[in-house]
Amino acid sequence: MGSRQPTSGDDGNQQEGRAAVLAALAGNAGIAVTKFIAAALSGSSAMLAEGFHSVVDTGNQACLLYGMRRAKKPADETHPFGYGQEIYFWAFVVAVLLFSLGAGFSIYEGIRAILHGEGHNEGFPITAVVVLLIAAVFEGYSCSVAFREFEAARDGKSLISDARNRPRKLWTEFRGLKNPSIFVVMCEDTAALAGIVIALLGVLLTWITGAAIFDAAASILIGILLAATAAILAFEVKELLIGEAADPKIKQNVREILHGYEEIIAVNEVRAMHLGPSDILLALSVDFRDDVLAGRLEEVVSEAERRIREAAPDVQRVFLEVQDRNDHEDLAVPGETSVGTPA
Repeated sequence: MGSRQPTSGDDGNQQEGRAAVLAALAGNAGIAVTKFIAAALSGSSAMLAEGFHSVVDTGNQACLLYGMRRAKKPADETHPFGYGQEIYFWAFVVAVLLFSLGAGFSIYEGIRAILHGEGHNEGFPITAVVVLLIAAVFEGYSCSVAFREFEAARDGKSLISDARNRPRKLWTEFRGLKNPSIFVVMCEDTAALAGIVIALLGVLLTWITGAAIFDAAASILIGILLAATAAILAFEVKELLIGEAADPKIKQNVREILHGYEEIIAVNEVRAMHLGPSDILLALSVDFRDDVLAGRLEEVVSEAERRIREAAPDVQRVFLEVQDRNDHEDLAVPGETSVGTPA
């Protein structure tokens, strides 16, 4: 009882993360070309690994943009709840590509250089150093754009504000993001900056010592770094793909709204799940007093739904079940915990 057809979320919410993805796409495309040129001139395995890393990152941003576009498609007969989860699927593809292509090639190139004694040209690697420093500037800018998007999301126009206004730890807030385009770009750019530092150290140590092992080892370390980044992304996106709960504050606020009606004697269950970054499905089970007339029951449901949407704009669908508390407990799925609080 009580629902409306969503409109794929607010336009503003749908654009969250797009600026970060576009900035990363433009930066990585240009950086990739210059890194490959520098790798050819310097003979650096670490530089070649970094070049391929930038190519993979460019493809990753293209995947995210495609996923964001697909996620905007309206619901239809075959997908009655819309296509919001497409962005989660393509974010998972990004993690797979980062692991299989980015990490795999970097580690392979480092091992190949060690076995064949390659990866060092005589003379100071001025081209490689300059390119890496320029790449650090571009990656730093891209990361700053992503961080600003993150700041906007955590300050939260779509989250219900905490009355106590206690700031949460940065990592907790990062993991709480439901828009993968933001945390994917943040992870990639952070890994890219770390990879640039590793590549720079490898190139300089090889030049100072004359031992190509440092450059090859840097390539392997970059591969390990990318593999770890891919694992973190895959784990986080997997939680969203299988249906991650919305912010607990939303459910708490919903209970407070429902408890404000004297006609309601118990809130049996409140479940809120993300179907997309700005698309929350809310399912409620509520026990009304037996003497409440049908007309008044409909008024309470409509008014409560309106208040819930005002408090949490990302709630796109509300399904409210009127049910006796004892019947709800009897019919509960074995092994599941009922999420509710008596009024």
